Amino acid sequence: MTDQTPTLYEWAGGAEALERLTEEFYRRVREDELLAPLFRYMDDDHPQHVATFLGEVLGGPERYTERHGGYPHMVSRHGNRAIKPEQRARWVELMLEAMDVVGLPEDAEFRSAFVGYIEFGSRRAMANSQPDVRPSNRTTIKKWGWGEAVPGDD
Repeated sequence: MTDQTPTLYEWAGGAEALERLTEEFYRRVREDELLAPLFRYMDDDHPQHVATFLGEVLGGPERYTERHGGYPHMVSRHGNRAIKPEQRARWVELMLEAMDVVGLPEDAEFRSAFVGYIEFGSRRAMANSQPDVRPSNRTTIKKWGWGEAVPGDD
């Protein structure tokens, strides 16, 4: 990759696109029989926090770290929620649906990279949510890039 390759954040459409994504996604979550119980007490601004977190992960500004406490804070929000595998899978499914509804880029390269993060992140969240799990030693948000398929790499 060259320095001219856009970040996933830029390719997705930046903060505005991620905010649309998380608003649509959490609208679906609130109505979902399997996920609504996990999120019944979420704050009204939770979708914006997740959009900010995703933005930082995807190479955007480090606003989640600056405004919300970064990775340690995010991990603390999942503690003792005991996310089940079927809930994690449904979370991924609703995220993919929301991506289509809000019109995130459909190219294979972007979708592959973004879905790769959604799978990775949801599995880490599930692991971190289990009772008696030891806190992670990680202190920074993992940055996610294009991986093996960059734009124009046919």
